[in-house]
Amino acid sequence: MDGSSRRGEHGRNLKTRGLPPISRKNSKKQPDKMPQTPPFPGAFPTSGYNKNLYQTKEEAYGGLYYHDNSLVSGSLEALIQHLVPTVDYYPDRTYIFTFLLSSRLFIHPHELMSKVRQLCVEQQRLSDPQADKTRLRKIAPKVLQLLTEWTETFPYDFRDERMMRSLKELTHRLASGDELYRKAVQQVTQGLIRKLTALSQYEEALAKINATLTDRLAVLKAKPQSIQRDVLSLCSDPFTLAQQLTHIELERLSYIGPEEFIQAFGPKDPLDNDKSCFGGHKKAGNLQTYVEWFNRLSYLVATEICMAVKKKHRARVIEFFIDVARECFNIGNFNSLMAIISGMNMSPVSRLKKTWGKVKTAKFDILEHQMDPSSNFYNYRTALRGANQRSITAHSSREKIVIPFFSLLIKDIYFLNEGCANRLPSGHVNFEKFWELAKQVSEFMTWRQVECPFERDRKILQYLLTAPVFSEDALCLASYESEGPENTMEKDRWKSLRSSLLNRV
Repeated sequence: MDGSSRRGEHGRNLKTRGLPPISRKNSKKQPDKMPQTPPFPGAFPTSGYNKNLYQTKEEAYGGLYYHDNSLVSGSLEALIQHLVPTVDYYPDRTYIFTFLLSSRLFIHPHELMSKVRQLCVEQQRLSDPQADKTRLRKIAPKVLQLLTEWTETFPYDFRDERMMRSLKELTHRLASGDELYRKAVQQVTQGLIRKLTALSQYEEALAKINATLTDRLAVLKAKPQSIQRDVLSLCSDPFTLAQQLTHIELERLSYIGPEEFIQAFGPKDPLDNDKSCFGGHKKAGNLQTYVEWFNRLSYLVATEICMAVKKKHRARVIEFFIDVARECFNIGNFNSLMAIISGMNMSPVSRLKKTWGKVKTAKFDILEHQMDPSSNFYNYRTALRGANQRSITAHSSREKIVIPFFSLLIKDIYFLNEGCANRLPSGHVNFEKFWELAKQVSEFMTWRQVECPFERDRKILQYLLTAPVFSEDALCLASYESEGPENTMEKDRWKSLRSSLLNRV
């Protein structure tokens, strides 16, 4: 049974209602006080954005334009001014997030921090040793709150020494006159250091995983493929494997900074004569690592299927991964679900007609229907909304899990970014666009904060992360060895692969 015939009518006629469970086999106006840092839910109400921005700021500074009481555009300088607190003003939290997210398209974060520091010092006369203590007591908590928002939500900005320098200079001025503020500054700094330390440790762990993977791949090339342990010998329970996949997904999601979505495809500002605002830094390293994980999982699934020598065992492996994918759907782990489907739809797997003939494909057809790309992934988006609603009303940590099909999320953000200009013909920043971008990214921020409720299994996790996977050529060769080529094109491909293999030997 080929890939196309497996997409049966049963799957096409299924109605999607939110996130219906697929049973397992054998189942038993903001408050007046200053806005706080995460969690993110509710930051961007569905009825509109930024309703609490103070329109009087347009009169005070000029350069800001509103429509129906929402900020839609402004000069970069006016937007920066709008970010800076005063004695009687604190910016709306949605504005802080949106501007810190999008401003890097126009100005380096360290330059923005320097401007914020300069405005705070000049406007509030923080450089004056005789500054009014009463005034300082009013402004210091607001500036500290802004810095807390920045360091909590965009900590990776502070890997730049220039950012840290400006932060230290500003917090030193705030803390110089009051023990209470010294403690608050210390808390901000310690929180930031913890986040940056965790990131460094995560990067070191990834480097070790990659080194192990390289070593095991070398062993696999040197010895027969039969020595490789398969996943069924390690874990025969689909639910357990789905849980371990969710561990990996949530961990890797948690290290993606919101700014990476902007930096991944953010163009150089045409009004900036300098180089790109992202030069010299990893623009989207954690985002790229997560995309690579998706590809690895797809190839791991295909490898597990193709390396099985006997047809009966290959069919069993396929059915096992179908059950794993179904469990991922029930959990709300759409990224692993799609990676598994992608692996089973790879040509070396989908061409194994005799193997697929022994597989009960009804469950797979339902899953494919859920992830059907037609109508811009309408079925998946409906299921995602259902999972998101379940997360909002969750009574348990498990119900909070929402792991989106990440490539589609990136695609959505990319087209939103490409479809609207960053600046209007007047030269003003198109802030209406950035409200939309921020809404999508803030939703992701909510999802990435969920802690995995499942127990970790170190052996399974190690296998999923480091088991060697076949290359595309190796998968094709293994597929032809399992079920011989059926047409001239496949025969030519097989001969070419075997010849290439012999030449390497």
